[in-house]
Amino acid sequence: MSKPLGILGGTFDPIHYGHLRPAQEVLRALDLAEVRVVPAANPPHRRAPLATAVQRLRMAELAVGEFPGLRVDDREIKRGGPSYTVLTLASLREELGDRPLCLLLGLDAFEGLESWHQWQRLPELAHIVVMTRPGWSLPAAEDLPTWARGRLAPAAGDLALASAGKLYFQTVTPQDISATRIREAIARSEPVDGLLPPAVLGYLRANRIYLNREN
Repeated sequence: MSKPLGILGGTFDPIHYGHLRPAQEVLRALDLAEVRVVPAANPPHRRAPLATAVQRLRMAELAVGEFPGLRVDDREIKRGGPSYTVLTLASLREELGDRPLCLLLGLDAFEGLESWHQWQRLPELAHIVVMTRPGWSLPAAEDLPTWARGRLAPAAGDLALASAGKLYFQTVTPQDISATRIREAIARSEPVDGLLPPAVLGYLRANRIYLNREN
């Protein structure tokens, strides 16, 4: 079976090192073939992005140039409408057959997974890889959501042995960066150097994105 493929979805308004560095860590730790960065067209769980879909897609394309192994996938923006992860995974599954897929989630997203559209299908379509902070302790089996019990993969290598269905927790280095913080700083003409790739920052400045806007 081929190396697993990672999937990292998000609004990316804008994409920054808090998205990119953990994705690269997971890529290496799990020996993934690549991580697909999938910008949402219309995220159903949050307010509409301030940057347009075209702008967010372009920023993602610029950002991954700094991170070998990360690649942008524009299928949600091409599809339009609400960006439901289940539809994205189903599309990838149809395209890639039984190749292992790993949906990368932060801990907050994992804990809220049962609010997602057709969430029960997600483990049928992909492994769930939860990115956690150092020092975080794996809960006892009885404290996991009912759907997650019996799915824990003891080792990262187990994710390559099946196309979907496993749950794995991967520690990543914390990044004290948020898109909100970046937008607010730009609106106030404050520096954001070091929070996102220089190519993305150049694009933001050239297109005057987030300047004098309600963030």
